[in-house]
Amino acid sequence: MVPHLRKAFNQEFTQNKYQSLLQELHAYHPGAIEFRIAETPVFVDAAFTKKMLDACESIIDVIADPSFKQMTERAIPANEYVQGENDHSHMIAFDFGVCINEKNELEPQLIEMQGFPTLFGFQVYYPDVIRKHFDIPENYSHYLNGYTKDSYLAMLKKLLLNGHNVEHVILLEIKPHEQKTRIDFYCTEEYTGIQPVCITELIAEGKKLFYMKAGKKTPIHRIYNRVIFDDLKAQADKLGNIIDITQNWEVEWVPHPNWFYRISKFTLPFIDHPYVPATYFLNELKEKPADIENYVLKPLFSFAGQGVVIDVRPEDLADIKDPENWILQRKVKYADVIETPDMPAKAEIRMMYVWPDGDARPHAAINLARLSKGKMIGVRYNKDKEWVGGSVCFFATY
Repeated sequence: MVPHLRKAFNQEFTQNKYQSLLQELHAYHPGAIEFRIAETPVFVDAAFTKKMLDACESIIDVIADPSFKQMTERAIPANEYVQGENDHSHMIAFDFGVCINEKNELEPQLIEMQGFPTLFGFQVYYPDVIRKHFDIPENYSHYLNGYTKDSYLAMLKKLLLNGHNVEHVILLEIKPHEQKTRIDFYCTEEYTGIQPVCITELIAEGKKLFYMKAGKKTPIHRIYNRVIFDDLKAQADKLGNIIDITQNWEVEWVPHPNWFYRISKFTLPFIDHPYVPATYFLNELKEKPADIENYVLKPLFSFAGQGVVIDVRPEDLADIKDPENWILQRKVKYADVIETPDMPAKAEIRMMYVWPDGDARPHAAINLARLSKGKMIGVRYNKDKEWVGGSVCFFATY
């Protein structure tokens, strides 16, 4: 996306450098990275970065509106509504496809958003390792809003701990040491001291929660939440009798689980911006688009692309029994924008925002990127391909 940097990177790339990068990444916590690391980062110029940030600010106008909670009440399934909700999501992710418009210009298009944390720890460690093995210009950074590694980690630690002693704050997940993103949990623990804890390890007494730390029953005051209810339901039979986290426990959440649903695909129909594809609740669609093949059909309550219908036919709409739980979103055309040794790769950029208590609005802090040569971004569409997988953007700072 920055032609001279792409050309220079590709010319200087060698498999030895890439293998050295992987060797160092995997040596940090052996066996903890199960996803594919792409051969290259993404270089983004200031103009394209501004387009993404402008789109995010427009969306935040909706999220920060006092009526947003009322607007999104239906987003949360009744049996997954967690009590003790706060006023805002402490972490938000905005996913943009790098697309090409009718004028043959590159532009961002929002694909999804999440009121949920992603790799806020690993994306600190991984770009530092890239710089050791490849030549990244000094005026390009993977941080936003002027953050440096030190200032970002200070902010992250303050955001997650909120003044509590670290032993009273946990990262909650389902079998964290078996998750494909567990490298992020280990990075988070090293940077902040927060320990990953399995939901099966929670202990309840009255309205208080505890966990065992070094053989001692320890009170939990704050939970850095990584539990996704879809995963919880899928694994329920294997987990045994676990604590019902939807109840009104005497804990703080960061972010509160309800924001996973409020800031999600459900929010898309409320956004009006050139970089947000037209999106409709299926039950509110007055007339089916004549060019239905140019839309994607998505279930509201699914995760990681499950249930998405890419090539929509009129009969697909007729087959939906619960149209209130589906959205129809206009397709975007991903650009074959990343030159690679064989075929160009598509790119998706996740702008990762934080919203500390006391701030009027969230702000951008860090990012990740994913490269693909398949029909969609994701492992299943990129098997046996190279120059695809997890990556990061380096943004021009001046």
